[in-house]
Amino acid sequence: MKLVIGSDIHGSADRCRELVIRYREEKADKLVLLGDILYHGPRNPLPEGHGPMEVARMLNAMKEDIICVRGNCDAEIDQMVLEFPLIGGFTMISEPKRTLFLTHGHIFNEMYLPPMKAGDVLLHGHTHVKAAKKLENGGYLVNPGSTSVPKDCDYGSYAVYDGEKFEIKKLTGETVMTLALE
Repeated sequence: MKLVIGSDIHGSADRCRELVIRYREEKADKLVLLGDILYHGPRNPLPEGHGPMEVARMLNAMKEDIICVRGNCDAEIDQMVLEFPLIGGFTMISEPKRTLFLTHGHIFNEMYLPPMKAGDVLLHGHTHVKAAKKLENGGYLVNPGSTSVPKDCDYGSYAVYDGEKFEIKKLTGETVMTLALE
């Protein structure tokens, strides 16, 4: 299964549009969203192209393609405008070789890992900083960074998973990190 993974859209219609374009160009099976979809949060600047209802319309148009977990800036009211579930704080995708643990990152993260065995992958956003690495426990951590409010660079990013590796890419499509899975 091929996945495109985005996080921390924070209501930016401009960046959401770019993510949707990348999803289609990648020909992925699912778009995974790791929370903080519509609201920008009190600590973040208003993102460029802020338009939460436009984000909702774009994502609702492809609701069958989306797996989404709830972030710390997502609220009950958001579910009233989104036509796909903001699944609780985490969900998992089980594959023959590994389990992908999807969460926003404000509860489960590198400092507080969920139950994982060697080869499993923790996917989270929240920090707005890209990461792709093997952990001491033999698992992996992947953070696609923020689609709209990156804190480690001047461009939004997303990740692509193809079953064998993760690539973190700029919204322009240029790969900036690769993590091969064993």
